[in-house]
Amino acid sequence: MNTPRRTPTAHRNAWIAGFALASLVLPLSACATDSGSDESAEPRDTLVYATGDAEPDCLDPHVGGNFPQALLATQVLESLVALNDAGEIVPWLATAWEPADDGLSWDFTLDESAVFTDGTPVDAAAVKANIEHLQDPDTGSSTGYLAVQQIEEVEVVGPTVARFHLSRPDAALLESLAQPWVAIQSPAGIERGQEENCLSPIGSGPFRVAEWVKQDRIVLERNTDYATAPDGFEPPSADAAQRLEWRFIPDATTRFAALESGEVDVIDNPLPEQITSAEADDALAHVDAPRPGASNRIELNTGQAPFDDQRVREAFIAATDVNAGLETLFEGTAPRSTSALSSVEPLAVQSPDAYAVDPGRAAELLDEAGWTERDDGIRLKDGERLTARFPVTGAQSTQAEQALFEQIQAAAREVGFDVQITLLDLASWYGALGALEYELVSAPYTKIGPDVLRFLYHSDATVPAPSGYFANHALVQDPELDALLEVIGEESDPEVRGDAAREAQEWIAEARIILPIYDQQNHFLHRADLEGFRALPTVNTPWLGNVVAG
Repeated sequence: MNTPRRTPTAHRNAWIAGFALASLVLPLSACATDSGSDESAEPRDTLVYATGDAEPDCLDPHVGGNFPQALLATQVLESLVALNDAGEIVPWLATAWEPADDGLSWDFTLDESAVFTDGTPVDAAAVKANIEHLQDPDTGSSTGYLAVQQIEEVEVVGPTVARFHLSRPDAALLESLAQPWVAIQSPAGIERGQEENCLSPIGSGPFRVAEWVKQDRIVLERNTDYATAPDGFEPPSADAAQRLEWRFIPDATTRFAALESGEVDVIDNPLPEQITSAEADDALAHVDAPRPGASNRIELNTGQAPFDDQRVREAFIAATDVNAGLETLFEGTAPRSTSALSSVEPLAVQSPDAYAVDPGRAAELLDEAGWTERDDGIRLKDGERLTARFPVTGAQSTQAEQALFEQIQAAAREVGFDVQITLLDLASWYGALGALEYELVSAPYTKIGPDVLRFLYHSDATVPAPSGYFANHALVQDPELDALLEVIGEESDPEVRGDAAREAQEWIAEARIILPIYDQQNHFLHRADLEGFRALPTVNTPWLGNVVAG
């Protein structure tokens, strides 16, 4: 594996989500519920959602492209296609699609009834404007930019037909277009300029942005003309909430207390013990919706010492007992993964033998690699300590996960590693990655389908997107792996594509470039009297368009 020739930039202003968040729940007496109230009470107009994710800098998911943006964008914007519960691509804004025989063009037919909340039509010209917006370097896109990088041009064939011309066949095109980071916005909204569009992107979804009180809440109001619910979802009923308050409550204890008291209706990112408590409480309900794409994993930076030596990577992995930490810290809410892919991906391959715990073997490998001297228990080689910098941010890692990292740190020290965990705000964390000031990192990445492996481990993925973000944090560059990943990205034959995905995962496991931990967690707790709460199967963000608040 060669050291990358291009160094990713640390500049990520368009990508970084805000991190200075309010930590107190404001009184919501108008929305409070009484768990003992009469079941015949009228539904409430306002639904309150409290998130523990970082407050975005920008609500336009084309800019940057992180999960907090996707959560809120799902309520306001819509994609060309969606996934159903069986993982099949189904219609949404596009009612039909047809690839050319050579795979180099696709025709998408749009729903004639789709209209943006500014009154303009969701037509082929709007689709063209959106793809161009994603590809414009000034947009600062990352997730969306990577998803549409094979599209050379969108041709307006007619008002309701958009033809995508591709630079190469893209087997993952429909998977990519289903994602909220590629959702379709009003061109008139985009033309207002990035600053205004970040405050209130204009979509065709069940809600529109009415107000954003920074570090407190975003208020969404019902789109009364809404008519394009994703395939398999019921359109809003007369009783569905007319107003959605999206509150930022970073403290998990405060967030859960607000749910228990009825001050809020739904929360995300609960602690493991809160999930256990909610499952035993008749007044609450739990929805477990793991994200697709990559597993939650620690990536080992193969582009610099000490993890440019596979023996050292194997030693680190053999020294760590992830299973014990998951059992004690996560209370059964996060089953172990030994795959680069989330277990919700049909092509995920588990490789438990590659991640077996064997501290004795770890010590032997470090001896073989020349790390034989000791200083206060830490191994040395040529006077250098066996150090692994591990930047962590609370905006990406939960309290339980941070505790797991500390257990891994302690286990690695037993065989001679000096793992230096540094807790950073999100901006500093991105800066550390951009400056390559890390040897270990945990960086979740959500994308539908096995093509996420290409986004994460292809040599090209060491080059930053316009936002400044690069996804190949393992900094692996290998022609054999690249060839497999290109088959995943281009091959339309599902059997050939599946074989390449399995081989790529086996390569990743054998090279020990990651330490898989568990699927990306996506837990929601809500009041049991809430009706219609569902996760949209694309990336399992909640779709609140038809929720009735009891």
